[in-house]
Amino acid sequence: MSQPMIILYDVPSNIPQPWAPNAWRIRSTHSYLSPFRNLFIIVFRLILNYKRLPYRTCWVEFPDIEPTLRAINAPPTSTRPDGRPVYTLPAILDPTHVSSSTHFDPSGSLSQPHPVVLTHPNTIAEYLEHTYPARPVVPEGTCALQTLFVHYVSEIFVQPLLQILVPLSHQRLPPRVQNHFRAGVAGHRGDTYDTAGALHARRREEQWVAVQAQFAFLAGILEKNACDGDGDVAMGHELTYADFAICSVLIWIEKIAPHEGWPRVREWDGGRWWRLWERCKGYMDVF
Repeated sequence: MSQPMIILYDVPSNIPQPWAPNAWRIRSTHSYLSPFRNLFIIVFRLILNYKRLPYRTCWVEFPDIEPTLRAINAPPTSTRPDGRPVYTLPAILDPTHVSSSTHFDPSGSLSQPHPVVLTHPNTIAEYLEHTYPARPVVPEGTCALQTLFVHYVSEIFVQPLLQILVPLSHQRLPPRVQNHFRAGVAGHRGDTYDTAGALHARRREEQWVAVQAQFAFLAGILEKNACDGDGDVAMGHELTYADFAICSVLIWIEKIAPHEGWPRVREWDGGRWWRLWERCKGYMDVF
């Protein structure tokens, strides 16, 4: 009998490795998708591999995320203005540990103990670190700083990339999922990113300049570690949660824009981003 292992819920695409294209923000009757949420799937895959934890991937297309997560009693990620719950990835299920929360079956009776199921990125990161402390990714005393750093990457650093990579990401979705997002965009009157159209070549080049500015700023911050570290990673020596957040963006670029984007990014800032990608390469396997 096989040993129980952690399940990581990921989204499939038509390229060889997971690429987490969910970099657009859409409010619709289907779901709410934050700019960085599914890049966290890459982050947690890197962490699981780094910690050498046994796990497997459960592939879930976007239209199936809510019913899939409901079926495993996953907590909703957030709530819509009308009070309805929102279910998004990433999510993990750990059958080797029992949840401390209370669940009731449809009859109202207390249900049997159930495995840990988590959906919020920070909660997942903290759970993996506290439950499996070997090979830490959040050094003692740095939880607040690591969380703030990852928030910066997800909410500010990645923003200029959206206009470039969202259309390219959309093209790699299965047809059923493309239709899912078109319906969401059509039904939303607020801010959205165009998932179907590509930027004009000149406009896209201008956007790459904005992307480079974000990378240059972050490179300047990380370079401050060079006085007592190697300057390539956030904590100066060992890979941490913060580095895996940056690397998830690098992987996204490398998978979605391998000819237009990745060749330039890997050369920026003296090859810093290529060196970080190489540091993380051994933890990019998919199981």
